[in-house]
Amino acid sequence: MEFIYEYGLFLAQTVTFVAAVLILVAGILSFGVRQRGDSQGGHIELLNLNEKYRHIGETFREVIDDPEALKLHKKSAKKDEKAKTKIAKKKHKKGTDVLPEERRKRLYVLGFDGDVKASATENLREEISAVLPQIEKGDEVLVKLESPGGMVHSYGLASSQLQRIKNAGVPLVIAVDKVAASGGYMMACVADRIIAAPFAVLGSIGVVAQLPNFHRLLQKNSVDFELFTAGEHKRTVTMFGENTDKGREKFVEELEETHVLFKNFVSANRPALDIGKVATGEIWYGQNALEEGLIDELQTSDAFVQGRLADWDVFEVTFAHKKNWQEKLGIAAESALEKSFLKIWQRGQGGNNY
Repeated sequence: MEFIYEYGLFLAQTVTFVAAVLILVAGILSFGVRQRGDSQGGHIELLNLNEKYRHIGETFREVIDDPEALKLHKKSAKKDEKAKTKIAKKKHKKGTDVLPEERRKRLYVLGFDGDVKASATENLREEISAVLPQIEKGDEVLVKLESPGGMVHSYGLASSQLQRIKNAGVPLVIAVDKVAASGGYMMACVADRIIAAPFAVLGSIGVVAQLPNFHRLLQKNSVDFELFTAGEHKRTVTMFGENTDKGREKFVEELEETHVLFKNFVSANRPALDIGKVATGEIWYGQNALEEGLIDELQTSDAFVQGRLADWDVFEVTFAHKKNWQEKLGIAAESALEKSFLKIWQRGQGGNNY
């Protein structure tokens, strides 16, 4: 009964939300065309992580330190800041601005959250295009990568975007906190160095394809399906026609060819790997992935960034896509449905999840 109640509540919330959306759409329909024209593009957002964590540290000291210790800390920090400003002014007066070797190294942190179509590639492209002109000798790029894989051509393009960093001679580190499988690992292997959390999932160097076939259902209901092609292998298997053994064999052959390309790509980027052992479609958790040579170190992206804050300038780079009102409504609807489904699922599981 409790489940039925929750389900009824969910339906009521959904109906209410849809009604509100329809009213809102009707209200703004008159200027929807103008907003649609403004929806393209976006902008780069830059977050100084040194400043972010410095402010966090100051907040902690405000609460934890005793007043006298806090006063001494602020006095010392102010003195250091004055000394840096004085040195900079002297150099400016002499016409000798800060020399390149005196500039701290920089770490640029990018992110990639992959779906089946590798949709985040567009943002990655913009972020890399913004960062590369700013790179100087000694700088590095860290990409926090999360992806279970997806379409071959989509992840091939995403990997090519990362290759741009390598081609520019910039050290590239890939951090995997949760998963980099299949196409995700195709991207990760481009890096000079791969780090991963102990329970991150990596590997799945294989190719898979599946599709339903409705031929017998159509045949049972006396529905004809006709497919016209030019070229012997233009269409090897279909969802609605009767598939042949010859067509299936050709389709599997194409999968095998794709798998060979995948293996060659990984081998070229990580030549020390025993590709015959790891390219079976299996996955490995972080510790085992390290033993197999799929990664170089067990470490989270957070630990890597924290380790650079003392001596490097660290910047998080994000391309923010400009969303139109339709996209904003879609995000709101998705969030509401996700929360409602999650609440029902948790009730059904009794609140015990792993």
